[in-house]
Amino acid sequence: MLIRKFWSRFNNIYFLSLAGNGIISILGMLTYAVLSRSLSLEGLGVWVFFAAVVGLLDTIRSGFIVTAFIKFYSGTTHLRAAEVCGSTWYIAIVLTLLVVIVNIPASFIINYTNNAGLILSVKWFSVYFIVTLPVFIAGCLLQAQQSFGALLYLRFINQGLFIVFIVLLIVLKLANINTIIYSFLSAQFITSIICFAKGWTNINTFSKRTKNCIAELFHFGKYSVGTTLSANLFRSSDTFIINFMLGPAALAIYNLGQKLMELVEIPLRSYAAVGMPIMSVAFNQNNRGGVIYIMKKYTGMLTLVLVPLAIASYFLADYAVLFIGGKQYAGTEAANVFRIFITFALLYPADRFLALTLDVIHQPQVNFIKVLVMLAINIITDFVGIYIFKNIYGVAIATVFPVLTGVLVGYWYLKKYLKFDFKDIYVLGYRELEILAKATIKKLKLVM
Repeated sequence: MLIRKFWSRFNNIYFLSLAGNGIISILGMLTYAVLSRSLSLEGLGVWVFFAAVVGLLDTIRSGFIVTAFIKFYSGTTHLRAAEVCGSTWYIAIVLTLLVVIVNIPASFIINYTNNAGLILSVKWFSVYFIVTLPVFIAGCLLQAQQSFGALLYLRFINQGLFIVFIVLLIVLKLANINTIIYSFLSAQFITSIICFAKGWTNINTFSKRTKNCIAELFHFGKYSVGTTLSANLFRSSDTFIINFMLGPAALAIYNLGQKLMELVEIPLRSYAAVGMPIMSVAFNQNNRGGVIYIMKKYTGMLTLVLVPLAIASYFLADYAVLFIGGKQYAGTEAANVFRIFITFALLYPADRFLALTLDVIHQPQVNFIKVLVMLAINIITDFVGIYIFKNIYGVAIATVFPVLTGVLVGYWYLKKYLKFDFKDIYVLGYRELEILAKATIKKLKLVM
């Protein structure tokens, strides 16, 4: 009875989104912990590179579709929603076919390289695109509909199956980079079948597609794909540079420090998933003040919440590395890499929500140019950092420069849309946290 009462008080989109992202991030770290205990540092580095390449290529699909879909689907009529969904299916299928076609000549690269990560990426990326298509569409729909309970279930099944498969491989003593990739693809395929069975794909709307809606989604997507692809390149450029300049073992160490940043990504992804549909509704209702208010509210709240988290993480970094990575990471640079990242993580909420707001107000081209500049700065400072420090510390420190650039550019442009002061973000965030804290205490008293 007490549990049911507690759930009724906290069963809302914010709690479900935060809980969903939190659980999935924990599962992601658990997956990494299991992988780190079944592969050597070099093998884990190959997996990290494979995941980065597949993720980078998948960005083409998500960049074209996710932002455009949520923007045009949210707050619309039933007929318009069906039109958008059917048109999205059409674009997603065409993109998948194009990837399969591109994979044919790309497969010849395998004969001219000895890089294991590159070989596996080229071999399997088109299969990945095919088996994940239903999961991808279902994720877009559930997020746009703010069905975060179902989205949590979907992600839990997806990640959970992968973990179970890895554990079985370890028990059977069959764990290696190839069998782990087979398990990864199998988990995606089974999850896709579940999406069809649950009716989460809305494949029946395919007949509702229209040329005008396809064109509308495409023209928005052609800018957002550039932004998303560049943003992914910004994140994965570190992976490529470290892999080819410092080796897969250094990449595995760097990636663990980066992986621990999930502590920051959990609230960021949660509130971004909730905030973008709400901002889209405000924009579609021509409420400029509402759009900026939501952006300031979430940015300010998240930044202030991250302060104590960053302080605690700084002191507990060594324990976190040992817990997730195991003894093979003891004495490596992983903990210090994490400390470097957490130091300037307070810039992340502003960077994320300023970028989301630019997309919402129909300025994806600004985001695209901004991220290109960030990418260029990141690559240049990475090489300079490696030249100076001769290790992964140079790459970690270099990351602050592009993030700061992104915040400044986003703020500068949004001030043209509606005047506001940067300090107002944190004043509003503090006030909203006070209100939230009082409301939470009240709910807890009612439950007890």
